[in-house]
Amino acid sequence: MSIKVRIPTPLQKLTNNQGEVEVKGNNVKEVLEALEADFKGFRERLYDDQGQLRRFVNIYVNDEDIRFLEGEKTAVKKGDELSIVPAIAGGN
Repeated sequence: MSIKVRIPTPLQKLTNNQGEVEVKGNNVKEVLEALEADFKGFRERLYDDQGQLRRFVNIYVNDEDIRFLEGEKTAVKKGDELSIVPAIAGGN
């Protein structure tokens, strides 16, 4: 089934400047693998050298942080939206 993935502006160059794409998958890991298969370059930006999601990359399924769900094993279904949100730090 296709899942809508919202792409942050810094990564849109990988998706031909598309802010949303659709890929297939039954859980977050499958969706991210499909994203890499369709648009090369995502894996190196989302995962570290040990194959773990980078700390500064937040993934949400329907506005729920996957860290508080089942991580990459979080199931997705038709109509769900997955958002990739890079963490922003700074300030005084």
